[in-house]
Amino acid sequence: MLDLAAELDQWCREGRAFAVATVVAVGGSAPRRPGAALAVAADGTALGSVSGGCVEGAVYELCRQALDTGRPLVERFGYADADGLAVGLTCGGSVEVLVTPVPADAPARPALGAALAAAARGEAAALARVVAGPAPLPGGALLVTPGARAAGGLGLGAALDGAAARAAADALGAGRTGTVRVGDRGGLCGRQVTLFVECSLPPPRMLVFGAADFAAALVRAGAFLGYRVTVCDARPVFATAARFPGAAEVVADWPHRYLESERDRLDARTVVCVLTHDAKFDVPLLVRALRLPVAYVGALGSRRTHADRLRRLREAGATEEELARLRAPIGLDLGARTPEETALAIVAEVVALRRGGTGRPLTGTNLPLHRTVTGAF
Repeated sequence: MLDLAAELDQWCREGRAFAVATVVAVGGSAPRRPGAALAVAADGTALGSVSGGCVEGAVYELCRQALDTGRPLVERFGYADADGLAVGLTCGGSVEVLVTPVPADAPARPALGAALAAAARGEAAALARVVAGPAPLPGGALLVTPGARAAGGLGLGAALDGAAARAAADALGAGRTGTVRVGDRGGLCGRQVTLFVECSLPPPRMLVFGAADFAAALVRAGAFLGYRVTVCDARPVFATAARFPGAAEVVADWPHRYLESERDRLDARTVVCVLTHDAKFDVPLLVRALRLPVAYVGALGSRRTHADRLRRLREAGATEEELARLRAPIGLDLGARTPEETALAIVAEVVALRRGGTGRPLTGTNLPLHRTVTGAF
């Protein structure tokens, strides 16, 4: 549901009735991950996707059904039959969806609306809903945000609401969307239900140092992937918002000084790309970046430039363990030449590290297309 936060927040503010089908579990080579959603308004308008096209028609009808009955439901779609007559996934995977009706007067609408509004603003939030346990499923929802009391309820009593709030807080702290089983007497004791906890996190940050044409291309690529991109350069004439319209912010400051000022606002998803290509900027910046618990640190330059950079970094006190974290020359070997091709090579390496990919061509390999275990971040 939070996958469509911006659009559904607007629907809530307009008072529209709708139903949402959310992927809560997948198996095999399913095309979408838990949290992917398809929403259908009372007037028939649809947005989003749960399978990339395989079962959208059937899920659309389930949403219409839920709107008519006012009852949530769970449906599983597996592999289509040999004749292609059964509704299913041609990829051979499986997907389980939770369909939640959200009429204008739904008791859960305030909690759902608050979760959608928080996610649309890019804030951290966790939304818990029941996917297995009592029959029929309750239509409640429980919202957990950092530093605030839980809002809403599952409709199954205070004890399960408390267990759900704790589970949702744990999931939010880990940035994890998925199912969890809880009991009303603590742990798995007492009456048990299975929850789907869907987490929204602020967008990850990408810090691009060096306001050149390569940076402009990387800003566009990073923003396309959902990063909040900052460009920093010590030269005010180049570090202007007009030159980087896709950046969330453009900063004129010495790179190492800016990084130091931001260190408390960086996390394990942060990507640092050093494109300054100048030792007086690179060295003090990289010494600091390699000591931060960020996801990725890469630096542009030829192999000769990098060899000289390593010498300077060692002289500046960088350890071999720190230097082993540095991705340089930056990016995957795509044969890139243009700024756009170079940006593609950089973000391809970031995605491969994030998702546990190898960077190898899929043709001629037996590698799984959709990994169940993610990479470094």
